[in-house]
Amino acid sequence: MAKSVLLKSSIVKKYWMAFTGLFLCLFLVGHLAGNLQLIFGTSKQFNEYALFMTTNPAVKLLSYLTYISILFHAIDGMLLTTQNKKARPIAYAKTDGSSSSLASRNMAVLGTIILIFIATHMVNFWAKMHFDKNIPLVSTEIDNGMGQKQVQLVGTKDSQIPFMQLDENGKLSKDFFKKIKLQTSGQYDLEVQNVTKIVNKKTGDVIFEGYKDLYKLTIDFFKDTKYGLFFTIGYVLSMLALAFHLWHGFQSAFQSLGINNKFTPVIRFFGKIFAIIVPFLFAIIPVILHFKK
Repeated sequence: MAKSVLLKSSIVKKYWMAFTGLFLCLFLVGHLAGNLQLIFGTSKQFNEYALFMTTNPAVKLLSYLTYISILFHAIDGMLLTTQNKKARPIAYAKTDGSSSSLASRNMAVLGTIILIFIATHMVNFWAKMHFDKNIPLVSTEIDNGMGQKQVQLVGTKDSQIPFMQLDENGKLSKDFFKKIKLQTSGQYDLEVQNVTKIVNKKTGDVIFEGYKDLYKLTIDFFKDTKYGLFFTIGYVLSMLALAFHLWHGFQSAFQSLGINNKFTPVIRFFGKIFAIIVPFLFAIIPVILHFKK
């Protein structure tokens, strides 16, 4: 009986939609705070933020909770839409907008657009950050003492490897790996892990750990000479869909939870402000990155 109610009850589905939706609103605020460093911070600050978000155990746990919430929110929304259509197989003869907003009547369509955006966004950034072994590493130019500028990796730990050369694309050069192999017969028995980390296999000590240059990856994505403008426009349109989705969804979540009292006008007002400001700030980031010299 309990299982049947959990799976079939529209009220329970609305509760789940509300809880997951509000949790995802909190995620948006946190994600926005990090992304704003792309235009208001430095590349070092953004890359340190990216490293923290991908290595901190507590953040990883929250990330898994976010992924589950997105999937649950999307599936629950589809089930509710299907259930509502079955309950009312014949649509209203006329919809003049007086009883429902444009956003509320198209939540399924808006949600689908956002889901597609999330999928493509994760492919282009999240997946590359986690699994692409060729992602550029943060580097800096140094003077080698002979009046020549050379490129050296920047890491979270001071390297005991005397020199780490990058090629012209910002990737570890083939010579670098040859140097590592030569040094394994000396003081250290070194092992290269996932390109970014070098450890002493005997002691387990991390000799060097490089920053993945997510800042450069993001800049290159939106400034791409061939597709950069297309990516920027697509991102902005997706944020417009998010704004409409939040316009109805934010206050609807509180309504589904039964919060209908003297605070309702405040919730409605705050929800509309949230639905405007958060997507707008997300949208201006790629625009600034694309046109910034």
